[in-house]
Amino acid sequence: MYKRKTYRNQARAGIEALLPPLETFPNQYRGYEIKIEMPEYTSVCPKTGLPDFGTVTLHYLPDRLCVELKSLKRYLLGYRDLGIFYENAVNRILDDVARAAKPVWAVVTGVFNTRGGMHSTVVARYPRVRAKTRSGSSY
Repeated sequence: MYKRKTYRNQARAGIEALLPPLETFPNQYRGYEIKIEMPEYTSVCPKTGLPDFGTVTLHYLPDRLCVELKSLKRYLLGYRDLGIFYENAVNRILDDVARAAKPVWAVVTGVFNTRGGMHSTVVARYPRVRAKTRSGSSY
């Protein structure tokens, strides 16, 4: 009989891992956007142990703080050996940026290299908006 595998352990992998801190500096101006493309993102699939590669883009409207780039680079390098799904990585990056810099809004987009014949793009937005399901309830 076929036993269906579950993803319970892998689904939360990497969400609470310790990563280098994101540093900020005081914003000197108002009303401008910052877009940072990071084409060297790497992590590890928690299910297969295979490496994942992609481009992560951070686009945000700073309020009082801006993300310091050297700390952002170190932070992303923390994902290199971390077992984490694409979806979790993009959402964690967004949460960590929002916590550190408190932007007016932010969008993190992950465009991941083709693996297994599939190409994935994951987008997360801050502030988070409660989405409606087909049944009309919110989650």
